[in-house]
Amino acid sequence: MMDRLREGVNSIAIKIILGVIILSFVFAGVSSYLVSGKNNSAAKVGDTKISRVAFDKAYQTERNRMQSQLGDYFSNMISDPGYVASFKRSVLEKMVNDVLIKQYAQSLGLRISDSHIRQTILDIPQFKSDGKFNQETYQSLLRANGFTPDSFAEQMRSDMLKSQIIDAIQTSEFSLESEVTAQASLFSQKRDIRTAVMRVDDYAKKVKLSDDEINEYYKTHQNDFMRPEQFKVSYIELSAKKLKAKIKVSDEESRKYYQDHQDQYSTQEQLKVSHILVKDKNEAEDILKQLKAGKNFSALAKDKSQDPGSAKQGGQLDWFEHGVMDPAFEKAAFALKKIGGLSDVVKSTFGYHIIRLDGMKPSVVKPFDEVKSDIASTLSDEKAADSFYKLQSELEKVAFESPDSLDDAAKVIDSKAQTTDFVSINELPKVISSSKVKDALMNNPEVKDEGLNSSVIEIAPEDVVVVRVEEVRPEQVLALDKVHDKVVAKLSRIKGEQEASSVAQKLLASLQQGDQSLLKKNQLAFGKSSSIDRSSPLSHAVFAMKKPENGGVVYGQTKDQNGDIVFVELIKVTTEVNEQFSKSLAAQMVRSGSQQDMKDLLEVLRSNTDIEYYLTAQ
Repeated sequence: MMDRLREGVNSIAIKIILGVIILSFVFAGVSSYLVSGKNNSAAKVGDTKISRVAFDKAYQTERNRMQSQLGDYFSNMISDPGYVASFKRSVLEKMVNDVLIKQYAQSLGLRISDSHIRQTILDIPQFKSDGKFNQETYQSLLRANGFTPDSFAEQMRSDMLKSQIIDAIQTSEFSLESEVTAQASLFSQKRDIRTAVMRVDDYAKKVKLSDDEINEYYKTHQNDFMRPEQFKVSYIELSAKKLKAKIKVSDEESRKYYQDHQDQYSTQEQLKVSHILVKDKNEAEDILKQLKAGKNFSALAKDKSQDPGSAKQGGQLDWFEHGVMDPAFEKAAFALKKIGGLSDVVKSTFGYHIIRLDGMKPSVVKPFDEVKSDIASTLSDEKAADSFYKLQSELEKVAFESPDSLDDAAKVIDSKAQTTDFVSINELPKVISSSKVKDALMNNPEVKDEGLNSSVIEIAPEDVVVVRVEEVRPEQVLALDKVHDKVVAKLSRIKGEQEASSVAQKLLASLQQGDQSLLKKNQLAFGKSSSIDRSSPLSHAVFAMKKPENGGVVYGQTKDQNGDIVFVELIKVTTEVNEQFSKSLAAQMVRSGSQQDMKDLLEVLRSNTDIEYYLTAQ
């Protein structure tokens, strides 16, 4: 069928069909093929809609964060459609929870004032330089994270509303002193022990196996000696990152970009002002008269201004640029052209202001040499991306039209095909080890059985491969002569464990009766005493043992991580509670309780709210 489709790809009928499909995409939009209906919301929580734009932004932000933390490991995970669906759902569920908390806060009448938001922004350490709010840093960080001043302020308002609920839950949670004491005593307990280790390998080495035993074990455990299905795989990779390494950007190109994008490398015009804020218009007009009559602005601000953030500084505010202040305040401030000049009374959402101009900074363009390397990197990224998508289209076309070899496809992207030795599906080279590639090799009959080129497979953002199976070696049971040593090792270990276990049972019984003769007979001895806590690998068994009484000892038996048998002599149990640990534990118990309270609250809110999801088709 695929051969006939390839042969007919240039026919008039096929071109007409493709033309109709393309037109349908143009007029209907690609999204109509990805989601059901015309709903442009990701979800609806009560009467609040979560837009697809907001969801896409949140998803991309979380994806970028995970990518920066986990690197290639996350790239492999995100190539799995099942993981992507789960990841998207978790992002959306978090957004739903945020809306539920915000709605709950509003239902309680909780509000965040504009002045509170403004002061909070001024106090954020990341926006400060030398201990003071830095307008340039503020604007730069907002742009870098995709915010405008208004959208950031709204995000702050939403986060602070949620924080009020979270803080209320946290401050209402408490732990009883008796609970903390009991838990601290339990976690702080230590046990003094001595151990003796019985090595299973010592018993395995003494095992003598007959040919009949070896043959019988091999026949009854053939699944343990299978060679998995193996492939010889050829592949080519097209990566924007590798393309970028070959790209050279000239000074002329960088300078032209610099000239065409001056706004990216310029600081905005900035003002420094002082202001006096009052709630009453008549009082503001009276203060303005006093200022015009020669009264000291700083003294009046300290005495009269109702802005707690600036009154103590004589009304002084930090440098700011367009788009930061209240629109009416900003318009009046930028209308001032003379240092020391006063505005008329200005009404804003905060009250009535009198503004004095204290300083002006014109827009400044960063020198070309200072940003040259950044521009070159940006241009390299753009060129690499353009080249990548152009070559990807060519790669798709040639790999499809010449399906029996990767040679032509490799020439298109100026590369060479790589071929593995025989490998199992779990031994593939890292570059082709993603779940999408494995799915093509295992489940696509055209690739696996017919030896045709795969489609272009994305293994990471702007990184794709095409693979083909050159040869398949089926799963089979390896001959006994090829796995003889492995059979002997497995069977010897099993018989060694059985013998060691039998001896250990008798030895433990004798120890519990106070007789250590078998211990010596088996050339074992307890080592030096050591104190262990619950973090020890032996803790599960040791802390399950009864406490010693009247100065005696208690014996027990367990296994270590190697499967060896460990005899334990429990000497003493001690409990020393550290005061600092008790405080930390109390705080942890409160946090745990708060988290459970929040979980319970969200369950109640969810049960009482109509929630609709619209992303099931993605």
